[in-house]
Amino acid sequence: MSKYLSKLTSPLIAVILGLVVGAIIMLASGYDPIAGYGSMIGGIIGDSYYVGESVRTIIPYILAGLAVAFAFRTGLFNIGVEGQLIVGWLAAVWVGIAFDLPRIVHLPLAILAGAVAGALWAFIPGYLKAKFRVHEVIVSIMLNYTALYVTNYLIRNVMTDKLDKTERIADTASLRSPFFESITDFSRMHWGIVVAIICVIIMWFILERTKTGFELKAVGFNQHASEYAGMSVNKNIILSMVISGAFAGLAGAMEGLGTFGYAAVKGGFTGMGFDGIAVALLGANTAIGVVLAALLFGGLKAGALNMPLETGIPSEIVDIVIALIIFFVASSYFIRWIAARFKKGVK
Repeated sequence: MSKYLSKLTSPLIAVILGLVVGAIIMLASGYDPIAGYGSMIGGIIGDSYYVGESVRTIIPYILAGLAVAFAFRTGLFNIGVEGQLIVGWLAAVWVGIAFDLPRIVHLPLAILAGAVAGALWAFIPGYLKAKFRVHEVIVSIMLNYTALYVTNYLIRNVMTDKLDKTERIADTASLRSPFFESITDFSRMHWGIVVAIICVIIMWFILERTKTGFELKAVGFNQHASEYAGMSVNKNIILSMVISGAFAGLAGAMEGLGTFGYAAVKGGFTGMGFDGIAVALLGANTAIGVVLAALLFGGLKAGALNMPLETGIPSEIVDIVIALIIFFVASSYFIRWIAARFKKGVK
């Protein structure tokens, strides 16, 4: 228990420091930080609609954070989560539009299509890393741009006739539910929260309770020792990226099948894939930590929309707070590293 508490201490301090410095910035800019944070909290849990929208915002952050954290835990840096999310979004929407099936078949098939698309997109840097030792950061970050422009082309020239948005998915492929609409005053909350929770359990189970998870972590920790022990290094590198990409693809599927119900041409990245890096970092790359970090990030993003309306404080202030939290988390790692080196020097 003490081990887990120690892992939570640094992120918690980072969050507090980020909020404090954010308050100082509000004061320096002529705004009331108490009113600002009050309106932000109101935008998160002020009424049932805000709660529903907050949960809806949190869903892709959980899945994007899992994607980054899973790769981190196995010694890889999947910076291509954004691209995998985008292709997963498009694949899920395509299945949601192209097929006429019963809901019990159509919805799972569309979700699966998103996961498979993300996994296949992540397979590329995984394969190149395993076979040719090409660094996954270089390949995956370039594939982000490839995903953006390829999906835009497919929307304009394959799925539509020069339009910037596809038609809506069939109701049988939608994650939206009258149940959530009734209890959250017609917010866009959807069943994706269940998918996200299942994925949290899956990540924890794979890494902590299976032989495959042990091998994935061992390969990430020391490839040479793992190979000497009889593990297939190349297979585990590819498998790690594929699983990570599946989580990212699911994040996109949740947006396509739940929040929006269509795919649209994007002028730039969604940002959720890159925010997943921050979520994983703040969550210490653990399944439960990712959930807690996603709650914070998603809540801040959702609540920020209420700040300009009630207090006139720009919502960009929240982006500054998030950046400060990331800075303090990174600083805590750096401080611990310096302390460890200092102790070794004293000995």
